[in-house]
Amino acid sequence: MDIDAILMKAQELVTLYGLKILAALLIFVLGRWVSKILRKMIVNLMAKAKVDATLVSFVGNISYIVLLAFVIVAALNQMGIQTTSFIAILGAAGLAVGLALQGSLSNFAAGVLMIIFRPFEVGHRIDGGGVSGIVEDIHIFTTQLRTVDNKTVIVPNSVLTGDNIINYSAKKTMRVDFVIGVSYDADVDHAKQVLMDEILKDTRVLKDPAVFVGLLELADSSVNWVVRPWVKTEDYWNVYFDYMENIKKRLDAEGIGIPYPQRDVHLYQHPPV
Repeated sequence: MDIDAILMKAQELVTLYGLKILAALLIFVLGRWVSKILRKMIVNLMAKAKVDATLVSFVGNISYIVLLAFVIVAALNQMGIQTTSFIAILGAAGLAVGLALQGSLSNFAAGVLMIIFRPFEVGHRIDGGGVSGIVEDIHIFTTQLRTVDNKTVIVPNSVLTGDNIINYSAKKTMRVDFVIGVSYDADVDHAKQVLMDEILKDTRVLKDPAVFVGLLELADSSVNWVVRPWVKTEDYWNVYFDYMENIKKRLDAEGIGIPYPQRDVHLYQHPPV
C-alpha cells in the first residue's frame, strides 16, 4: 500500500470518526464542568441546611462520581461504542459489591439517618446498643463512645438505630429518684420531714418542679419512702451521691433506723408421743 492510499484511508477515518470524537470530547468536557457545578450546588444546599460536614462531603463526592459516570457513558455512546453491555457489567459489579458489603451499607444508612435526625450529638451521655457512655465521635459507619471508666467503645451504627436509645443529655433537667427505707418504729411524720429537709438543703435542687416526698410501700422489713427532686442534668450524679451520704448521717442523728432485712421465725414444741 503506497503513501497515497494510506493518506486516503486516514482522511476517510478522520472524516468518519473525527466529528464523533470531537463531539465526545466536548460532551466529556462540558459534562465534567456541569458535574462540578451540580456537586457544588448540592454541597451548598446541604451546608445551608446545617447537615453534618462528614455527610456533606460524602454526598458531594458520590454525586460527582455518579454524574461523571453518566457523562462518560454519553461520550462513549457518541463515539459509536455500544455501552449497553458496559452498563450491564457495571450494574452486575455494583450488585455484587452491594451484597458483599451488606452489613457496611446498613451501617452507612443508619449513620446517614443519625446525622440527619440527630437522636444524639457529640458530648451527650446515652445508652444504646448495650453500651452506656459519652458520645465522642459520630462517623458514617460507626459511633465512638467513652464509658465512665474511660474505655473507648466503637459501636456499629446499625446496632444503635436497631434498638432503643436513651439520651440523658437531651433535656436540661432530670428527676432524681431515691428510695429510702426506714424502720417501722419510726414516726411517719418525723421521717417524712427529715427526708424533705435534707433534700431542700442542697442548693442544686430546683424549686420548680417542687420536690416530692411520699410513702412508697410498706415492705417486708422497712417503710420505703420515695424522694424525687429535679436538678440540672449535669448535677444529677453529684446530687445523688451527696444525698445518699447526707441522709444516712441525718437519719442516724435523728435516731431513725434503717433496718436490715428480717424475718420472724416461730418455733412450736410438740410433746413427745
